[in-house]
Amino acid sequence: MSAQPNEPVIFERECDAALIPSGDTGTIPKGAEGMITQALGGSYTVYIQGNLFRIDGKDADAIGKEPEAPPELPADASDKDVETLVWQQMRLCFDPEIPINVVELGLVYECNILPNDDGSRNLDIKMTLTAPGCGMGDILAYDVKEKVEQVPTIHQADVEIVFDPPWSFDMMSDAAKLQTGMM
Repeated sequence: MSAQPNEPVIFERECDAALIPSGDTGTIPKGAEGMITQALGGSYTVYIQGNLFRIDGKDADAIGKEPEAPPELPADASDKDVETLVWQQMRLCFDPEIPINVVELGLVYECNILPNDDGSRNLDIKMTLTAPGCGMGDILAYDVKEKVEQVPTIHQADVEIVFDPPWSFDMMSDAAKLQTGMM
């Protein structure tokens, strides 16, 4: 069941959510009423009593939608396979104000995979914002962390917001430039 902008919803169960833009987490109670304002990358932005909340795709059933299936890897996945899936997951992270994913916007500067002795992996991700004063940094970092930690074998992701080098329009992909009318 797909979501439409401004679609009313009633929470069918308690649901974990992240407050936009702070990224603070909490629980929305069963019976809460809201309005879907954005449904991109498997996540939902829901407006409830003057606040915006990010609902992860795995919790979509709380608002009557089909939950997102977790990403899968073959048992013999290489580091390259994991890296490819991690980048795919980051492409599911959308700026709440701009309907373009963080990879196409050029916000992800670095993604390093660090192997652990037990066969799991940690991620060290450095990303930026379109402007140092952008209030969406915490929620973007939260969304990236949540999405990449769903990748099998990923134990933990450290997502750091950095401002060097400063972001510029030149960092956007051609597709993002075209979508925003900057090309």
